[in-house]
Amino acid sequence: MNSPLDSTVLFQIGPVPITQAIVTTWAIMAILVIGAFLLTRRLDLRPTRRQAALELMVATLDTQITETTGAAPAPYRGFIGTLFVFILVANWSSLVPGIDPPTAKLETDAALAVLVFLSVIWFGIRAGGVGGWLKTFAAPNPVMIPLNILQSLTRVFSMFVRLFGNVMSGVFVIGIVASLAGLLVPIPLMALDLLTGLVQAYIFAVLAMVFITSAVEDGARTQPTIDLAPSPTKKDS
Repeated sequence: MNSPLDSTVLFQIGPVPITQAIVTTWAIMAILVIGAFLLTRRLDLRPTRRQAALELMVATLDTQITETTGAAPAPYRGFIGTLFVFILVANWSSLVPGIDPPTAKLETDAALAVLVFLSVIWFGIRAGGVGGWLKTFAAPNPVMIPLNILQSLTRVFSMFVRLFGNVMSGVFVIGIVASLAGLLVPIPLMALDLLTGLVQAYIFAVLAMVFITSAVEDGARTQPTIDLAPSPTKKDS
């Protein structure tokens, strides 16, 4: 079995090596895009079973966002939902013979962590502007600026390490047991791997929600408040 730190290069586009993990990621993205188009192209006021199932999934996602962060789900639904579905499908791709899940490779998990990091910046700037977002690093006082910057980097790095470690270890365990005990014995471990893949996708999406809404709330608090109430006037004597 290849080391998770090594990536099999299939071909190159100019100086850029294209690894197996990248090709698998492209295939998963194509499947998700085509599937989303086919599932949502004919929506009606009287939903079919397919549409009702999709609406239930969206409602469940909205409920989870609201219960986790207390924020309105609409601004975050697209990013968080896509993040969860992609990681889930990527984790479960290990069930396809000959396919290593791209989330068991460093480059994929690093890219996902970078996406979360950039989304935190994007939503934070949308909420409080560039100045408001930068002011959040000086809370509660400017002495905390280095620590706040380090915290924003390390918490995203921890997401990357957690996802990579759990998915990679699951692939290794199943591969070792299959090589020693045959094909039937690893079936319970494969079921456990499915559950682990679901849990890891859920944790990654929840942490992304928490970090994003935290940045939004901090950015909103830095905005100056304007008192629109009329000032009291002295009564004529």
